[in-house]
Amino acid sequence: MIIYEAAEAIENHNSDLNETTPRDCVAVLLAGYGEVESFRELSLYNQAATKYIASQFLPIPKWLYPIAGKLLALQDLYSFGVKHHHFISPENKIFEKQRLGLAEQLASQWGDSVQVFKGFYFCQPFLQDVVTNIIEQGFQNLLIYPLLVVDSAFTGKIAIEQVNEVIASTAPENDPNHSIFKAIRYIPAFATEPAYIDLMVRQIRETLNQSPSLFFESRIGIVLTVHGGPERAQGLLTGVIDGQELYDRVQAQLQHQYPLISIGWVNHDMPFIQWSQPDLKQAAKSLITAGAQTILFKPLGWVTDNYETILEVDDAIQSLQRQYPTVTYTKLGCVNDDPDFLKILAAWANPQIEAMLSVPQHKGYQQISRV
Repeated sequence: MIIYEAAEAIENHNSDLNETTPRDCVAVLLAGYGEVESFRELSLYNQAATKYIASQFLPIPKWLYPIAGKLLALQDLYSFGVKHHHFISPENKIFEKQRLGLAEQLASQWGDSVQVFKGFYFCQPFLQDVVTNIIEQGFQNLLIYPLLVVDSAFTGKIAIEQVNEVIASTAPENDPNHSIFKAIRYIPAFATEPAYIDLMVRQIRETLNQSPSLFFESRIGIVLTVHGGPERAQGLLTGVIDGQELYDRVQAQLQHQYPLISIGWVNHDMPFIQWSQPDLKQAAKSLITAGAQTILFKPLGWVTDNYETILEVDDAIQSLQRQYPTVTYTKLGCVNDDPDFLKILAAWANPQIEAMLSVPQHKGYQQISRV
């Protein structure tokens, strides 16, 4: 009788595990900056960017956020609307393709046990609204996945900060430790992951092999572009360290065949702040001085094309063409929704999903793991 009851209990337990409900599932939250698709949204976008980014570099009082947002919006309105002929960034549409591609990859292994959501820091769909929706649907397992590559305690902190703000506002006032999620896990910076580095190297080699150059390899210059920034911000390390490590690893695999390689930081210069050097133009000029007759720009610090990987590089090329008209220039895109990249994304997520689905968590608190 005891054996029978034990067997029945085990069978009932397994049956419960096989039932797919939101509580048993994992919500995978892709987090990114996002970019506005309407110029009317520029002010709010820049206001949020001031709160979560600029205020980390300079002491900016909260009452100044709306004013800063409007001033920066005017600057962007000129840049996007006038200078670049009503440019609209493709980032949000590409991000959706990445979400769909990752969802397909994960579904092949986990079926309906995993759902992939997306949220942006500074524009719709706002990350905080998406987290609220995930909670309302009953998910108790959350995997935070900043899709930034050159992530850091600074940029990744924005995702964690916004998730925590939702948790704080959702928990009952008399029970701040109320269990909203059984487990929260986090995918950290993958700028030094071998799979991503190998993909970068392969794409660069394929481009150079598909377009035979009239120049020896020693006369081919490669500028690997990474988002710049100050070395430190409010005590948190910025992405400069991760960006440099990413560059070093890619450069190490290419330098024996292509010795003229330089990092090129895409900077947003701010008063009283010394940003990373060399910038795009400085990097290219250095390679041209060393004998490069063709320059290849490849973004490393982004996985999604955006106004920085498009407009900043275009502006640099136009300036260089005026100064060095005999040199040729080529601009490559980001990995975007490359099938190989989507497989890599799923491979990084799978161990964390398995951990949350297979290990029971204690109720009554939020467990946050950085892996």
